[in-house]
Amino acid sequence: MNHPPPPESEPSAPRVVVSNRQDLTVDVSGLAALAERVLAGEGAPDGELSLSFVSAEEMEDLHERYAGEDGPTDVLAFPMGEDGMLGDVVICPAEARRNNDDVEAELRLLVVHGTLHLLGHDHQEAVARREMWALQERYSGVRLRDQA
Repeated sequence: MNHPPPPESEPSAPRVVVSNRQDLTVDVSGLAALAERVLAGEGAPDGELSLSFVSAEEMEDLHERYAGEDGPTDVLAFPMGEDGMLGDVVICPAEARRNNDDVEAELRLLVVHGTLHLLGHDHQEAVARREMWALQERYSGVRLRDQA
């Protein structure tokens, strides 16, 4: 008996796994979908992205431990470089609220910013910063003031 060959499996799309470890209201599914759009739009390799929303206290601890800086920050990105794992994006909604009255817009911007860092983008040099800011605006829909 001849059986048709099994269908070729398509490469799996990047997956976003979310952890919400703080008390402010966050559109978890919308922000996860945004991270997925960035990964797809930038041609990210297959793998998993961890997206965590944390309290100011947890972010302060992470910021001090991994960046050597006091106080909380709004977003940290931890590229993994391992098969199947793109890395972690950690966001502090309380800091987002302090930085922008439009918290939803700020959270979109931070998700895009952290995801782009995992994909190798940075903003240390002026040209790279302009490129990264343009991508952030495109994906987040948030207009950035600093284009320098």
